[in-house]
Amino acid sequence: MQLKSRADKKDNAMRLQVYLAHAGAASRRSAETLITAGRVSVNGKIVSVLGEKVLPGDQVCLDGVLVQIENQRWHLALHKPTDYICSSADPQGRPLARDLLPKNIKERLYNVGRLDYRSSGLIIFTNDGDFAAKVSHPSAGIEKEYILETSGIIPETVPEAFMQGIDIEGIHYQAVRVDRLGKKSLGIILVEGKNREIRRVFSYFHLHLIKLRRIRIGPVLLGDLKAGASRALTNQELSGLLKGTSV
Repeated sequence: MQLKSRADKKDNAMRLQVYLAHAGAASRRSAETLITAGRVSVNGKIVSVLGEKVLPGDQVCLDGVLVQIENQRWHLALHKPTDYICSSADPQGRPLARDLLPKNIKERLYNVGRLDYRSSGLIIFTNDGDFAAKVSHPSAGIEKEYILETSGIIPETVPEAFMQGIDIEGIHYQAVRVDRLGKKSLGIILVEGKNREIRRVFSYFHLHLIKLRRIRIGPVLLGDLKAGASRALTNQELSGLLKGTSV
């Protein structure tokens, strides 16, 4: 009877990484990493290979904690201060950006994209897997705008090289736009935004960043949101992000 029951439910089967995203455990891409790391179990059995399907009634756990699909969808903008990490946990015990979110939110939220430990500014948190997948995919073409400050004067050759494109250790980095704000400060707009892209480019030119802050993601502005504070995205901002539009 149990086998028949599971067979009857196959039409409603869902990929495990999709289930985790809808449950607010992680984005689909991050969920794949959680699975391959052996941190996810289905009905008490660890699943470490992608492709597993979840059926209605199955029990899915992340690190031994039951996760379930949530009805309430959250889309929040957070002003991440420096010295906070964008992760669900940290072996070094550093403060987590997710812990700055309102305590009344019971659902598990995760960050869409990242800001490194030393950077500050705008980051989006959600438990909406479909939204996260669309917004984080490079094909969405969503602009991210940053302001940076260096310890030394920035030569004119640096912004020019960044806009023209530069290869560092086999990886191509290219800014959409670079504006000079001062002798030691720039405004930079990226689209794809590879891991630690700005820091890698400026390190290549032997320039030390003393400040890096993201002030915009697509149509969403950091504005006067205070460090450590968050707010709900407006319907207009959500629509703009899904359409890949900017300000």
